[in-house]
Amino acid sequence: MPKAYDLDLRRKVVEAVILNGMKRCEVAEQFNLNRKTVSNWLKRYEITGDIQPSAHNHQGHSHKITDWSAFRVFARANADKTQKEMAELWPEQISDRTISRALKKIGFTRKSGGTPRRFAALGNAHQDKDLWVQAAR
Repeated sequence: MPKAYDLDLRRKVVEAVILNGMKRCEVAEQFNLNRKTVSNWLKRYEITGDIQPSAHNHQGHSHKITDWSAFRVFARANADKTQKEMAELWPEQISDRTISRALKKIGFTRKSGGTPRRFAALGNAHQDKDLWVQAAR
């Protein structure tokens, strides 16, 4: 979300319309603002008597994982499981995508040493010449 305009600018705009009697479109052009922005500020001033920007409490999405030390222990204990299986084992209802984001956040990675490669011959050609020949066919 973009940063709110400075309070001093808001004050000058409202004063230009109310005290000096300028038109909203003239004020908008003078201060290089959108006319709708000027109208919104004036409307807020008429209703509340204030020109402060409204407070937005954007905290992001609700976080399902809050205890990160417990999640690290959980991730190490279930390192052999898929993210979907980990999501099913987590005490609360959680998606596998949330597990994925959480694993990335704690820096958890898996080494592929435990699972065979799809084309092992191409990755280990220098070790096994027979497999290299078979893969080349």
